[in-house]
Amino acid sequence: MSRRVFFLSLLSLSLTACSSMNTKQANGDFDYANRAEPKPLVIPEGLDKPAQRNEYYVTDKVNHLGPVGENMDIRAPSLVLPIAASSRVVEESSISTIWFDKVLEDKDLLDYIEMVVLQKLLQDNVTHSKVEEDVEVTLSKVLEGATSLKETSIAREGVRTSIIESDWYHDEVESGWLFTEVESATSLRFRYQLVAKPHGRSVSLTVTLADFLKTDNRGGSKVMDPIDQQRAEKAMLNSIVSLVDYNYRVQQREDRLMRANQKLVSIGQNPEAEQAYIVEMNPDKLWENMPVFFEKHGFTITDLNEEKKIYFVDFVKPETSVWDVIWGEDAPVIDVSDAKYQFVLAPIDDKGQQTAVTIYNADGEPLPFETLERIFPVIEAGLSFRDVF
Repeated sequence: MSRRVFFLSLLSLSLTACSSMNTKQANGDFDYANRAEPKPLVIPEGLDKPAQRNEYYVTDKVNHLGPVGENMDIRAPSLVLPIAASSRVVEESSISTIWFDKVLEDKDLLDYIEMVVLQKLLQDNVTHSKVEEDVEVTLSKVLEGATSLKETSIAREGVRTSIIESDWYHDEVESGWLFTEVESATSLRFRYQLVAKPHGRSVSLTVTLADFLKTDNRGGSKVMDPIDQQRAEKAMLNSIVSLVDYNYRVQQREDRLMRANQKLVSIGQNPEAEQAYIVEMNPDKLWENMPVFFEKHGFTITDLNEEKKIYFVDFVKPETSVWDVIWGEDAPVIDVSDAKYQFVLAPIDDKGQQTAVTIYNADGEPLPFETLERIFPVIEAGLSFRDVF
């Protein structure tokens, strides 16, 4: 029992050591920071100076105003991650800015990104306020690519902006085991600036730190380390970008479900007034996908006429085994006789977004309305490609 307590004590000590490690500093000692540059070698008079190579020579004539040794922040620079569809960053820019290009044609891009920013604040349980639009400040993001006064004046016309400021984000660090106490408290407020270009298809989002306050056992401070500030701004921006990406995926899923549940096939007439299926799809697109339909429903293509959009097929009713029924893998069966058929595709509207699919039997006669209606449930799902796309 005492040995177990000893091991647990060692484990707790190691965890304490790990948690107290400063991730901003390098490991090891910093004696090198206090070493003076050695004096140059003095050659006595009458002796030859030895050969000297300077490939690895480090001069002392550098900027001594920056941090040295344990004051050096070794963390890797933070980056803006354009993981959302059609998002991009401005190269060689330290500002936490990202550009979004239009993805959802039925939504206003500026309003959409603003909605995501407000959604992020709501998730974090942080209130916000809208700031009076400062066009001169926010326009700088749009005008940074202008190369002439004419381009600048054109860019100013029709530009839309939006500025949101968050309330305080609070973060407390506690210490102690049985009795905890607040070791330090950090509070941050962010400003979100959105600028839409005149055409409305590109919107920039810039995140900046509006206010900062930190209190610990050494007192309080309203000044944040520049590297910490940049990391905080980019972390906030990346969290919004990931939320934009999530919303895009949710919208795409809803669109797919809507298309899956949409009635794309109906019974009507072809241009010759014969009974046919009407499919809400471009004839060329439907022609390309018909082989998938045939393969899943027991048809074998024997010939085709691409110019007249005719498929010549043989139909053999697929056999369904007991195991297919048990495992739910049996495909819907079209209730027609085993025979030769022709599937003829023809456009029926000026926009080319509707296609008539007429099924002819071996005698060249179109299938009657009664047959089309009987097999409609299977044909409708198959020509909608609901189980494929």
